[in-house]
Amino acid sequence: MKARAKSSDSSLHGGSTPSRAEITKSLDDGLFELIGEHRHEQVSVWSDVDAGYRGVIAIHNTTLGPALGGTRMWQYENDLEALIDVLRLSRGMTYKAALAGLNLGGGKSVIVGDPNAKRREPIFRAHGRHVQSLCGRYITAEDVGTSPGDMEFIHQETDHVVGLAGRSGDPSPVTALGVYRGMKACAKVAFGKDSLGGKTVTVQGAGHVGYYLCKHLHEEGAKLIVSDIDNDKVKRVVEEFGAVAVAPRDIYGADADIFAPCALGAVINDDTIPVLKVSIIAGAANNQLEHERHGDILHERGVTYAPDYAVNAGGLINVNAEVEGWSLERSHKKASEIYDTILRVLQLASDQGIATYRAADRLAEQRIAEAGAKKAKTPKKRK
Repeated sequence: MKARAKSSDSSLHGGSTPSRAEITKSLDDGLFELIGEHRHEQVSVWSDVDAGYRGVIAIHNTTLGPALGGTRMWQYENDLEALIDVLRLSRGMTYKAALAGLNLGGGKSVIVGDPNAKRREPIFRAHGRHVQSLCGRYITAEDVGTSPGDMEFIHQETDHVVGLAGRSGDPSPVTALGVYRGMKACAKVAFGKDSLGGKTVTVQGAGHVGYYLCKHLHEEGAKLIVSDIDNDKVKRVVEEFGAVAVAPRDIYGADADIFAPCALGAVINDDTIPVLKVSIIAGAANNQLEHERHGDILHERGVTYAPDYAVNAGGLINVNAEVEGWSLERSHKKASEIYDTILRVLQLASDQGIATYRAADRLAEQRIAEAGAKKAKTPKKRK
């Protein structure tokens, strides 16, 4: 069984990269209607021909604080596709920060270009000037197609960047901790107790986050089944944690209690749902649902699904530590609170008889609305 891979995990709940028909419809609807559809506050477009830079920054919502979101570099088919991607991604960051209890808003930026480009300094210094022009309303970080080295180039032009060398460090361990804690919360609801000892967990993707997740699970006594397109990564997990390796196409139908997608997006779809034998889905991958309706199907089947942006928020928590000046210990403590977040999501879903991704949305929207109402009642200081 092969999941439908996406080149760009571009929506909040697993929508695919926009089709030609969607792009045509967006053009027909008009630019401002597209930007206003989800009430984005600001979209900034910047071009520097000499630097070879074309970038878009989208700020979705700053009710809770400055917008934070990574810079993605991708070879989009056209400029509108890039705009649609950055609008969706920035909205997703608003929800992720709100549900994680962080004082951050949602933003994102995309650079239209080859992510493997060799001449990077002028491109990313131009992007740094673009970020600086927003006067702190947007803070950027690493994302798909960019690296810590690129962030250093951005830092030459602005202080509004996180994920720099020698600061918050690799987010993978914190992300994995959050997923592990969220998985335990799911187990408490699905199995009556949160112990994962003796449970069989299939982990799709043995990269940085997948590796650390396997470490946590192994230490608690879980049985591991792993897959990855990189055989060396699989071999490491097999040797260190006693995992059983399966081919990538066989991971979905493996006999297990829990499925942890930690690689591709859109892996929960019409092809994979019928063969999954698990009671819980909780993993680090972004946009695991190919479409929102797949979350509803999981709900109907009684599968406990931890919404991806709720359970994988450890990476955002990690870079937020730079913004807030947190210690590593405090970041780990905050990531561990994902356990309580997932319990709240699952409880609301049960109380209202709705899919868990809908419950997560409602909790995030509630926090934003409450903060907005409080702001509206607070008298503005006279200059």
